[in-house]
Amino acid sequence: MPLRGRRLYFVGIGGSGISAYANMARALGADVRGWDLHDTIFMGSLEGIEVDLGGEPTPPEGWEVVVSTAHTHRIEGTPRAAFLAELVATQPSIVVGGAHGKTTTAAMIAYVLQKTGEDPAWIIGGLVPQLGGNAGTGGGWLVVEGDESDRSIGSLAPQIAVVTNIELDHHASYASEAELGEFFDAWLAGIPHVVRSWDLEPVELQLSVPGDHNRQNAAAALAALELAGVTRADAEAAIVGFTGVGRRFELVGEEGGVTVVDDYGHNPTEIAVTLETARSLTAGRLIAVYQPHVVERTRQLHAELGAALGLADVAIVTDIIGARDAPRDGVTGKLVVDSLPQHVRAGWAPRHEDAVALAVAWARPGDLVITFGVGEPWKIARAIVDGLAR
Repeated sequence: MPLRGRRLYFVGIGGSGISAYANMARALGADVRGWDLHDTIFMGSLEGIEVDLGGEPTPPEGWEVVVSTAHTHRIEGTPRAAFLAELVATQPSIVVGGAHGKTTTAAMIAYVLQKTGEDPAWIIGGLVPQLGGNAGTGGGWLVVEGDESDRSIGSLAPQIAVVTNIELDHHASYASEAELGEFFDAWLAGIPHVVRSWDLEPVELQLSVPGDHNRQNAAAALAALELAGVTRADAEAAIVGFTGVGRRFELVGEEGGVTVVDDYGHNPTEIAVTLETARSLTAGRLIAVYQPHVVERTRQLHAELGAALGLADVAIVTDIIGARDAPRDGVTGKLVVDSLPQHVRAGWAPRHEDAVALAVAWARPGDLVITFGVGEPWKIARAIVDGLAR
């Protein structure tokens, strides 16, 4: 219990990553509390942790503050990246980074380590039902999903690093894809063992998660597992039982012949891959509902986002919600709507409730509705199911 006696107050505790750090800190013996602006899908993983919602963070006197990147303007404290680096230094670690697939790849690695008796710990930016959440302790390898969006992955010093892909997704942190590649090269230069997914062939296994992208994720996971000492045969036998991560093509419900799925995809590549996978699984229409989340991404990539959403038959786009960067004049979700191909039925739905109303009105039996985005599309998906039931 290396954190016994410490009292930690996590600001932004409802975030995908920092909620996992909070859970890990509690498991390692710390007293944990936290704050966030509003409820999130990760709050359910924080059972037993006192959380302040709304207003401004007010840590109890004498508590250490750990601050997420999105809230550094609110309060002083230890940056979440520094706290994660502290956790990674406590035991042999495997860190997974990249633009796409890092959550699933990290979850695959942790799942196989657990199934093969290796007693792993994990800190993953997604809820993994088969692991019981987004964080867990063990005496073996620590599996961590890193984050290049704020360059914090560069402060981690694992024994094994996995990079799923390099694609410019965080325009506020990197001026170009070349700069992003240079950043990864500099980080990887100091790590003993490195897996670059693009050097590998997709696996030919019958996985329990659909899509060619997951066959590539599995290839990277298996390569890391071999470096960690798990035999290929044992790893392959286990990985086929992995059933996925929350908000990764997650079935939310079926009502009136309409299937509703929620997905974390938020940039053009992820949206396109998910829609291509969905097209192979259904004969009905595809209705995409997308919530933009980052102002600069929307400004830079609205044409590409429109093209990706154009793989659906119907595309509904909300305004930028819960943006973590400053607003800019003229940059709204309407830029994405205006970039949709003409053959797509387009819906401009500034608010969540507008998106729900359009999806319910336009869906018909046999359709597959997919909500996309980082923030709260899961709420839209649930509301669509409820609306279809009325």
